[in-house]
Amino acid sequence: MSHHPDFKPPPISEGLPIGPGWLHSMPTAAVVFPYDGSLVTHSPVGQPEHARESLAAGAAAVRPVGQLTSQTRRAILLQVHAALRENAEEFTNLLIAETGKVRRDCEVEVARTLFTWSAAAEEVGHIHGETVPLDMQESGAGMLGFWTRKPIGLVVGIAGYNAPLLLASHKIAPAVAAGCPVICKPAPATPLTTLWLAALVREAATAHDVPPQIVQVVTGDAEVGRTLVRDDRVAAVSFTGSDAVGHQIARDAAPRKTLLELGSNTALIVDTEADVARAADAVARGGFYFNGQACIAVQRVIVCEAVRDEFLAELTPRVAALRTGDPRDAETHVAPLINEAATERVLDWVEGAQQAGARLIHGGTVENRSVQPTVLLDVPDTAQAWCEEIFAPVVAVRSVPDLDAALEAVNRSRYGLHASIFTRSLPNAFRAIEELEVGGVVVNEVPGFRSDIMPYGGVKDSGIGREGPRFAIEELTVTRMAIIRPE
Repeated sequence: MSHHPDFKPPPISEGLPIGPGWLHSMPTAAVVFPYDGSLVTHSPVGQPEHARESLAAGAAAVRPVGQLTSQTRRAILLQVHAALRENAEEFTNLLIAETGKVRRDCEVEVARTLFTWSAAAEEVGHIHGETVPLDMQESGAGMLGFWTRKPIGLVVGIAGYNAPLLLASHKIAPAVAAGCPVICKPAPATPLTTLWLAALVREAATAHDVPPQIVQVVTGDAEVGRTLVRDDRVAAVSFTGSDAVGHQIARDAAPRKTLLELGSNTALIVDTEADVARAADAVARGGFYFNGQACIAVQRVIVCEAVRDEFLAELTPRVAALRTGDPRDAETHVAPLINEAATERVLDWVEGAQQAGARLIHGGTVENRSVQPTVLLDVPDTAQAWCEEIFAPVVAVRSVPDLDAALEAVNRSRYGLHASIFTRSLPNAFRAIEELEVGGVVVNEVPGFRSDIMPYGGVKDSGIGREGPRFAIEELTVTRMAIIRPE
């Protein structure tokens, strides 16, 4: 297996973890390093028949996995956490290789992944129910009622390319904690860390006499995904990715449960009461991490007119100081997007914004395959760089008269995942919390802030359902009511 000399392929079988073992004899595709296009390794490409095989194995595992004790599920999660921690540096290097994200971002992803697995282990002890006072109604006099939570059944988890290890973990760890077998489909460009993660989960399962098909991975194209989500044996589909694909998955999966973590054109408000320098710092940090490929990266900056000039004076040098280049270099802030098609799309959107009347005040070009950190000024509502998710190191700044107009501008979007406000005014902060139509409001910090234990998700076209181990476990379990009339 030839590969980039700086990167080692994961120490796993070259097939797919389906059923009790690993399936081989399937096509492969190159996984390339986005920075220079060099080969990292070849990875198996699943076909619809492999998806069907995984569905049969997953359905057969529903009962034995659902009967696992809390102790066993917790032990598996903790063993995976320990194995990830032992291999943290290797996972970091593999993330750099397959995603092209800079080292500092990949280190954060691994750290957050470790936290997610330990948090899921802790939540196993909090899956419980309550008694119900059935005698509140006359018909229930003398009766006993209580409910418990039961695993929902077979779960399909589909992850995006921008944080493949963390996103797969947010699918797999809560499913294991809930007692559900899970089939994970990584993005075609970034299968390697997910395959290695699945191998570690299956090793932990085997060590505790649990069927290894508690976790399976099927790579492949959209037809593989459709085969998975349309199957009647699937109880829930959890997807992270674009809104268009997520909406189609919801239609394909109906009436089964869908959890959709979709995109956004995330906004940050700079209030007249803001610490403007801190707000500019936040845009420089929050607009360009993950090479801008994050659904809660800053895209729209809405500045109250009174502080517009001061804000731009603070922002421009901070963006100019961001360093682009090789993601392996610890000093690099921004590196190439996942592929050339993404780069061309972004350049088209930046050009379209300028043709619609926006002014380019920084970046807007490609150097060494990287889109330079880009700032657009006064982008109109109709431009894609404002109204759609750009998923790139590009921010669009616009001024409005006051906070009323700023709140209205944020909400005038079909998306609603996270939004931020920078303000020293407590009343203004609480107005934003109360009025912004988003899943999370962040005050005086980047909108990309996410604690992996908080309820995370959006409204409107940004999705449905919530992630974070506690909340995902609730989504992947169903209440079972017990109603007893003692003799």
